[in-house]
Amino acid sequence: MHACEHNHDHAHGLKGSSLEGALDRAERRVEAAGERLTPIRRRALDLLLRAGGPVKAYDLMAGFGPGGEPAKPPTVYRALDFLMKRGLVHKIERLNAFMACGHAEGDEAHTAAFLVCDCCGDAREIEPPPSAAVEAAAKASGYALTGVTLEAHGLCPDCAAQ
Repeated sequence: MHACEHNHDHAHGLKGSSLEGALDRAERRVEAAGERLTPIRRRALDLLLRAGGPVKAYDLMAGFGPGGEPAKPPTVYRALDFLMKRGLVHKIERLNAFMACGHAEGDEAHTAAFLVCDCCGDAREIEPPPSAAVEAAAKASGYALTGVTLEAHGLCPDCAAQ
């Protein structure tokens, strides 16, 4: 999928008590909104948190079941849609991939900003610049924003060093 063949030292996903803590916080957040983090939704979030980076939906489907069996596309896409609406997951359009939100305990309507490596496909969620200018431009144009996602593309430190 990606052009580079060199080694990378990208951060890995959550595991152990960190993973369980993140899933429990997500469940409390969803319940506070009057909804449920069903086992399927929890599994999708679990896989994304474990990955620690962008994952394509079809890669999630491949080993989705508890025994590693694949899931049907509607099952995974419905779970991802729910998780995105709750602000727990973001879609990185350029990669057509999904990533667990790095700010999942904050406001579900926050601006998401990513640094995306065009070589290896790594992505890192960063604190976005103030989005007041985007919001003002949208308002001046008559748009009512429902969300903003910024993607900056370039090379990660490992790929830039090659």
